[in-house]
Amino acid sequence: MHYDYVAIPDEEVPWAADPIFDHLVATYASETNKTASMWRAVPDDLLDYRPHEKTNSIRAILVHQLLSERRFFAQFVGTEEPPAGALLPEGERPTVQAYLDRYVSLAKLRLPQLAKASKEWWLEERPFFGGLERQRIWTFWRRVLHTGHHRTQVQTWLRLAGRQVPAIYGPSGDVHWDEADPTYSVEAADRGA
Repeated sequence: MHYDYVAIPDEEVPWAADPIFDHLVATYASETNKTASMWRAVPDDLLDYRPHEKTNSIRAILVHQLLSERRFFAQFVGTEEPPAGALLPEGERPTVQAYLDRYVSLAKLRLPQLAKASKEWWLEERPFFGGLERQRIWTFWRRVLHTGHHRTQVQTWLRLAGRQVPAIYGPSGDVHWDEADPTYSVEAADRGA
């Protein structure tokens, strides 16, 4: 894959203490990179855009991502996190780059904590919303999915505003790769069978 921007290069992603959890650490870094690429595509003049009065603006989505990811990791996963009051960039109208820098720096603080975790740590039951108890690993994957949801909101708002969308899991409508092999046919889906 050819990504124009990589916030956390592979060489900065630590190996897990227990190799069975390498995929968790690598996936968190990879999903952070994808989210950072999407945020990077937002021009500052579009931060307050929202396609409908009942939706959040892009800025509100970025703020929510920073705050809710910290809450998930601190309260439910149990990683050490900065104080909530120190999460958001300073000023009334921070730039996209300010949000992006903060997002990536927080992810980089979490990676070593995730990498050093043992099997017992990952499988420990922890409190979750509504009085539920869930394993840390379950909550971790729930957070990754939640982040993907918000990344898709930003992607959709960009498209609705008539802006270009970067490649995420492969080419987008705006980014094409010669060797890309999207699966849009029954024949393509049958490859490898």
